[in-house]
Amino acid sequence: MFDLIIRKMSSAMFSFHFVVLLIVFLCVLAQAPKRRFEYKLSFKGPHLVQRDNSVPFWEYFGDALAGDEGIRITPSLRSKKGSVWSKNRLESKGWEIEAGVRVTGRGRIGADGMAIWFTEGRGAASDNQLDNAVFGAADKWKGLGVFLDSFDNDGQHNNPYIMAVVNDGTIAYDHQNLERTMGDGSQQNLGGCLRDFRNKPFPVRVKIEYYNQILTVRVHNGLTNNQNDFEICMSASNVVLPTSGYIGISAATGGLADDHDVLYLLTHSLHDPTVDTSQVSEEERLKFEKEFQQYQDELDKAKQDYQKEHPDQKYEEEGEDQWFQSQNEKEMKQIFDGQNMINNVLREVNRKLDELMGRQEMVISRINSMPVGQGQQGGQVQGGGQQQISGGIQRHEIDRLLNNQNSLLQQLGDLKYTVNDIQQKASSIQNQAGGGGGGVQDKMALHEMKDKISGIGNDVREILNKPQANLQCPPPSSQGCLSSTVFFLALIVQFVLTIGYMVYRSNKEAQAKKFY
Repeated sequence: MFDLIIRKMSSAMFSFHFVVLLIVFLCVLAQAPKRRFEYKLSFKGPHLVQRDNSVPFWEYFGDALAGDEGIRITPSLRSKKGSVWSKNRLESKGWEIEAGVRVTGRGRIGADGMAIWFTEGRGAASDNQLDNAVFGAADKWKGLGVFLDSFDNDGQHNNPYIMAVVNDGTIAYDHQNLERTMGDGSQQNLGGCLRDFRNKPFPVRVKIEYYNQILTVRVHNGLTNNQNDFEICMSASNVVLPTSGYIGISAATGGLADDHDVLYLLTHSLHDPTVDTSQVSEEERLKFEKEFQQYQDELDKAKQDYQKEHPDQKYEEEGEDQWFQSQNEKEMKQIFDGQNMINNVLREVNRKLDELMGRQEMVISRINSMPVGQGQQGGQVQGGGQQQISGGIQRHEIDRLLNNQNSLLQQLGDLKYTVNDIQQKASSIQNQAGGGGGGVQDKMALHEMKDKISGIGNDVREILNKPQANLQCPPPSSQGCLSSTVFFLALIVQFVLTIGYMVYRSNKEAQAKKFY
């Protein structure tokens, strides 16, 4: 009895563990794959095209034309073919491609259509129209093609139609009977859906996902601006595709024509969520090292070619130390720049002083050239003991000018002393820097020198902004203050006025006597 209970408990525990393991396994399968954006396999506007009319990491052929907002694969003209292909391969077992397209035309029916490719080979420029017979791309491809067929070739009234087509590189494309079977009876069409993708208000988005050999195509109808409004168009399992291939988009027109535009194409590689993909694999590391070595060899070759073309120039191997400055060199450069500034300011001060001295000598020469009698006639002794000189120049103004000059000379002497002190300290710091010395004393000396330089700048600005007396001497006159003609005329006028006043006064007195 006890053994029976133990066997039942063990069987129950085994069943419980089995259920737990099954749930964990289903949860692992249900986890979404990790997505990594592949920027070298994607493009999106604006500013899509470069100055040389190229698209980074992409190449377009035929009648395709790249613009700032997208790429026009074919214009709305008859018998046009174009394509755009990635320059790099997509190295991943799982991936997701999302393309935003716009197909517009004037007619009710369009032609021929466009295709999104994932193939081992990529398109190329060709002048032969028969080489690009499948929507502007080559026939007998190896990989996947998602066709957006807008023309009803078989007359079954089942277009516009979106379908996924695979090929192993040996089967020829049969455009007339593709909706049914191929010429050899094999089923090439994996599935599709009837969707009208022409003349929509918003771009039509096609999302293709391939993961764990399951191919899923989702379509956005372009009637709304909701980016997540996708509908499943088709899904197929056990689809075997190459693990490495190029991505491309092509289009073609026939007797009818539409504008086929690609606004963007975004590519993501899908990885197992249980595998850590943050570390670079050994294969990718070797690939990157090979690319780096190739770029380095090209750079060295370009340098050698340049040296051969310019043999007169000298080339020296420069170390990293020559590209950087030490702290002492920076401080010495600041000191030298400050000394140059002081030197320029001192030159300006000397020029102002020479101008002032010239004015003072001119004033003194004019005062000395005045006649002695005129100076004595114009001068008078005031109560304060100051002597006034003719022409409005007073003795106290000349004294003030001399005092200003003396104070200016004294300030210049202090400035010269400070500049010499700075020069001595700079020389000592330079000697210590050359000998490898330096320390706290050097920093204190540098700070002291900076303070003195700023003080010198303030003193110089004060000297330059200080107002100077602008004394001018009147021109000396050789004639007297009063001529003889003017003197006699004044006497005559005075005599006439006196006689007239006396006559007027006598007449008034006579009238007053008659009144009484």
